[in-house]
Amino acid sequence: MGRAYGDDLRRKMLFAYDQGLGTLEQLAGRFLVRAGGAKKISAQRKRTGQAERIPYQPGRKPHAGAEAQQQVRAWFVAQPDLTLVEVQRKLFCEAGVRLSVAQVAALAGAGSGRSCCARQRRHRAAHHGWPRDPFAARHHAHLRTPDSLPTTVHDPPQPAQFRSGI
Repeated sequence: MGRAYGDDLRRKMLFAYDQGLGTLEQLAGRFLVRAGGAKKISAQRKRTGQAERIPYQPGRKPHAGAEAQQQVRAWFVAQPDLTLVEVQRKLFCEAGVRLSVAQVAALAGAGSGRSCCARQRRHRAAHHGWPRDPFAARHHAHLRTPDSLPTTVHDPPQPAQFRSGI
């Protein structure tokens, strides 16, 4: 994958274009860049008004701004027994922001759910038998009581239909 053109090169090429020293295709050859890249730089300047490269910002964009997030947190502080559906309705009526219940939960700072999943994994490991893969058995050994440990890590208990001699 190619690297982005530097801001200095972008400014010089656009300055030469503004001075009328050639078309974008001619200037692209002169500055040793592709013609498509020169057109893209010029179009970006027309769109944003700046010659510098706009940094790439990956990820999902927030549906509501910081003001909405502060408002939701203030509602929960003032009235802790609010449900997410009630907050969703208040957001729509008062701020005109339409969000799903899951988005309201994320906006309220309810967490990503990752700790809940980790808790469920620990619960399953502790109460529903040891993990099947040997690495997990060693890694989660602190979650089991000594009497529930298998005799060896490499011999997992097998169901009756897979035992030899039956």
